[in-house]
Amino acid sequence: MRNSKTKTQKGAMIYEGKAKQLFEGPEPGTIIQHFKDDATAFNNQKKGTISGKGVINNRISEYIMLRLEEIGIPTHFIRTINMREQLVRAVEIVPLEVVVRNRAAGSFSKRFQVPEGELLPYPIVECYLKSDQLNDPLVTDEHIFALDLAHPQEVEEMYSLALRINDFLCGLFYGVGIRLIDFKIEFGRAYEEDGGVSILLADEITPDSCRLWDVKTGEKLDKDRFRHDMGGISEAYQEVARRLGVIPDAPVTETPKAASKKTPASKPRSPRMTKLTITKPRTPKGKK
Repeated sequence: MRNSKTKTQKGAMIYEGKAKQLFEGPEPGTIIQHFKDDATAFNNQKKGTISGKGVINNRISEYIMLRLEEIGIPTHFIRTINMREQLVRAVEIVPLEVVVRNRAAGSFSKRFQVPEGELLPYPIVECYLKSDQLNDPLVTDEHIFALDLAHPQEVEEMYSLALRINDFLCGLFYGVGIRLIDFKIEFGRAYEEDGGVSILLADEITPDSCRLWDVKTGEKLDKDRFRHDMGGISEAYQEVARRLGVIPDAPVTETPKAASKKTPASKPRSPRMTKLTITKPRTPKGKK
């Protein structure tokens, strides 16, 4: 992996979202992306904390971004800084969530009364306006152009990249026994020194933004376990990371603080096991 060997100076926080914080980077045009342990669903109506999730998502997203770059997909990723943080290019986020669906699930199944898991005849690309206030409504190309959210050439580029990403991820996950049901991605505009504008894959690709089912058992290995109170959320994320080879078989733990002087050297402290704390949710209706 691309890892920073020297300490990277973190500037002021410029944005805090549901699962990440963004800080000013050490150089102009860079941002530090920090992965939090917070978990949300149904447009922030359900909230919780999954200890260690930020560490796992950082590693998974780094791995996938690097693999995508190998096949020519331009991304915002520069390098990993530490267990929770990445250095990325500063981009102007296009205010659209691009969703690619291979099988029916979530809002698609509800909207069209299609059984969950049913194979679609071909990958379907959808766009949703990024707006918690409006509950992230589904938008058409005409909506996008009329509201000046993106230009036609940008939309065509995002759709093309989304389908290429889908083709690659389907093979990547299937190779480790996971079926990619659907996923959400975001794109950003990078303004180049020559005056040009490039569309880059931004944000993240993790079990937070994908539906991932075990090929043999159909077990869900993604945030649906949090959405629907299925339990085993941390274990599911760890299993995805383990199969991709980005973490060892042992539970993910961060480096513990130094033991106090009263702790005998012959009795090292046990690592902190991943645990889940979820707040009491309302009964919401959401997109994913």
